[in-house]
Amino acid sequence: MKGPQMSKAKLLRWAAPLALMTLGACVSIGGGKSPAQLYTLTSNAKAPQGTQAAFKPADTLVVAEPDTDRGLATARMVVQVNPTAIAYMKDSFWVERPARLLRNLLAEDLRATGKRPVTLDEDGTGATRLDGRLLAMGYDAHSHSAVIRYDAVLHHANGEVTMHRFEVTEPDVSPNGGDLAQALNRAANTLAGQVAEWIG
Repeated sequence: MKGPQMSKAKLLRWAAPLALMTLGACVSIGGGKSPAQLYTLTSNAKAPQGTQAAFKPADTLVVAEPDTDRGLATARMVVQVNPTAIAYMKDSFWVERPARLLRNLLAEDLRATGKRPVTLDEDGTGATRLDGRLLAMGYDAHSHSAVIRYDAVLHHANGEVTMHRFEVTEPDVSPNGGDLAQALNRAANTLAGQVAEWIG
């Protein structure tokens, strides 16, 4: 009996800091059973089928996965409880990390414009590169809204660098995974359109 008791004590010590990250009944830390469903982002814009013509490296746009802090480096749906605390939506999981989902949606939207070839996370020597930092993608408990905030950094083929902050909010969102996923999908598509217009 001694061994199992020590093991439980260790688990309790590890679990104690996580217990601070709660938000009423809508948030749960930990887990165990598999979620009933996973959520993703889907682009409203679709690139045409077929093969693109030959192109020069300088014509290519490389879309990189944005950096995030550790709070967003997870498949769980983030809740911003207040300016200094986050939690996770109960039983609500993305199919991949939020930063990767946003990257994929941005790339699809930019491909659909047909203005230049678009690739993902490659070295892209001589190409224009879009990267940056995903600052927020989740539920704001104070305003009851879905929020995406993205600092885009565009490295031009000629060596110039331009930066722009994008933020899209969807108001009046219920604190559950399904409603949040739909709201964030709308917000992400709006943001992708703004990024495509900015890049030109």
